[in-house]
Amino acid sequence: MFSFRTTAISEQLDKGLVEGRVACFCTPGCWNSATGKYLWEIFRERGNLERLFLPSAHGPGAGNFDFSASDLEGLDAVVVEIQDVGARYYGYTRDVMRLLSFRARMESGPSIYIVDHINPAGRVVEGTLPVLDPGPWIPKVAHRHGLTLGELCNLWCSEAGTSFPLHVISALTVEAGRELLPWVIPPSPDVPGLFTCDMYSGGALWTETSVTPGLGTARPYEFIGAPYISNASVPPSPQGVLMRPCSFTPVSGLYAGQECRGYQIILLPGARYHSLLHTLQLMRWFADRFSMFEISSGLLEKIADPVIAEYLGGGITFDIVQEHVKAEEQKWIRKARRFLLYDDSPYRIK
Repeated sequence: MFSFRTTAISEQLDKGLVEGRVACFCTPGCWNSATGKYLWEIFRERGNLERLFLPSAHGPGAGNFDFSASDLEGLDAVVVEIQDVGARYYGYTRDVMRLLSFRARMESGPSIYIVDHINPAGRVVEGTLPVLDPGPWIPKVAHRHGLTLGELCNLWCSEAGTSFPLHVISALTVEAGRELLPWVIPPSPDVPGLFTCDMYSGGALWTETSVTPGLGTARPYEFIGAPYISNASVPPSPQGVLMRPCSFTPVSGLYAGQECRGYQIILLPGARYHSLLHTLQLMRWFADRFSMFEISSGLLEKIADPVIAEYLGGGITFDIVQEHVKAEEQKWIRKARRFLLYDDSPYRIK
């Protein structure tokens, strides 16, 4: 059972929310600017907040909600409010898919409520649908999918054929959803600001290589580099993108405390940046010049596409990958339209 609701979660009169045992699954983005309160405070004040799920560790990288299927037992409702960042491998979103998977295997259990947010990466689509299995809790969508979390959950439940109650609360029901820019409250420690989400669909793939995407710096996914890199030459970049040679020293993560040489990716005003394609192009450029550049099997699992994998291995040229990605983006957009909950539609960068 699915519903899309246009009344704020605090005004919902479902018995499970008002009188039942409620769990909140959220990040700091669940703050309501009109009331000055966080999501869980609604139910704490009612006296029916049974559990609170928060990220168990704060550091760069994947989402870290620590919970199991047994944590859902005895609950009447789970209210989810996180800020997705628009890429299928974002850790907190993966944890929401794990939550849905656990609930789908229960004979009876809580209703799931998704307090939706606008996607800070917008409706732009990048990349391909996974041909290979990307992992048990990674949604089978394009690398940069152009959907909201509520739309993703609607898609996941539809494809899984679930029957449990799923309710999406519109992102436009509260002042924060209508007026606050979706990156004002950082979605996670490694997504601090305006440009991060535009860089993430490609930038997150660097974590599976011997190049750091600037995790542990003030500009994650805008900086790329490593101690072994010489930045004397200028790497390829699309129109409207500058590659500034620089050095940086991460305070955590790969190469913590070591000086890394590399580049800052700078977007000029109005630039339409295809982070995935540029990242793939840069990886090939690094591979051709630096013997210490390596990619892990985890990268190929995240990409989940044999054509892209062949390009990274040097088997085909970049123009072939571009055409492949273009066709896959068009395919994904046609599919995604069936699950939209808002008036605007996903589109690709031409």
